[in-house]
Amino acid sequence: MKTRYLSVAATAAVLLLAGCASGTPAAVPAPTPSAGMSNAFPVSFENCDTTFTLTEAPERIVTIKSTTTELLLALGLGERIVGSAFLDGPLPASLADAGADLTVISDFVPGQEAVLALAPDFVYGGWESNFSAEGVGERSALAGLGIGSYVSPAACKGDAMPDPLTFDTVFAEIDEAGLVFGVPDAADALVAEQEAALSALEPATGDTTALWYSSGTDTPYVGAGIGAPQMIMDAAGLTNIFADVKDTWTSAGWESVVEANPSVIVLVDATWNTAESKIALLEGNPATAGLDAVVNHRYITVPFAAGEAGIRNVEAAGSIIDQLAALDAE
Repeated sequence: MKTRYLSVAATAAVLLLAGCASGTPAAVPAPTPSAGMSNAFPVSFENCDTTFTLTEAPERIVTIKSTTTELLLALGLGERIVGSAFLDGPLPASLADAGADLTVISDFVPGQEAVLALAPDFVYGGWESNFSAEGVGERSALAGLGIGSYVSPAACKGDAMPDPLTFDTVFAEIDEAGLVFGVPDAADALVAEQEAALSALEPATGDTTALWYSSGTDTPYVGAGIGAPQMIMDAAGLTNIFADVKDTWTSAGWESVVEANPSVIVLVDATWNTAESKIALLEGNPATAGLDAVVNHRYITVPFAAGEAGIRNVEAAGSIIDQLAALDAE
């Protein structure tokens, strides 16, 4: 199993306990992540500036956000998911069967009461903000109840935020999730599959400028220069008009978009904010109706879950390449 180190959430330590001759437990050198041992517990991690230790693999997991749910399904852990929430759209076809029996407890971030009713031993969140007093509960409070937690490392904030996010970071999260949930071999196989797909991409050539339009009406929320949108656009051969903004996503004025006049607009499609609604806004807003991409209907659509760091990023880059080729062929 290839070892990768997260730039923002590296494994802090892996310790196995073994009895010494006197019968007193003693710490001994542990196998590295490359050992692929599903029983390598206890295991400790530094995750988004929070340290946690697991004595065994979680068995009753609540997932929040599509990215976390899809990763666990791809690792073959669907039976351990006791509840999911805040899914941004339907599962990809490749995971439809694995996720057929998912219990969705909320369309958005669930409250702590709904989570605790499921008697979980672990919560896997896609955003740090999922863990708040108004949400599932702060991580320290959950730990006090005997419930572990993990945040997608790509979503860490502050000093722990990836700068920039890369596919190596995304693949490292898959590897680390394999260790957290006790399935390192499955994680290794998934990463190998993703790496092969990434290597097979043929990015668009030329200078195709693009707006990554995530959400917002009066003020658009767009893909900036160091997060998943930038990483995906780079892989697809697009030039992000907000690449110079040092953030993952950012609020931008329509004036800046009009000034940049992008060649294409990447529309993020979510159940709660569809691509169709964005097209209607762009074509109905006098400020944007004259953009070349709007006049010529040069739209590219990406599912919301594919636009956040996760197992669908490589697929999203490939889809963008294909959609752009179709537009250019018209």
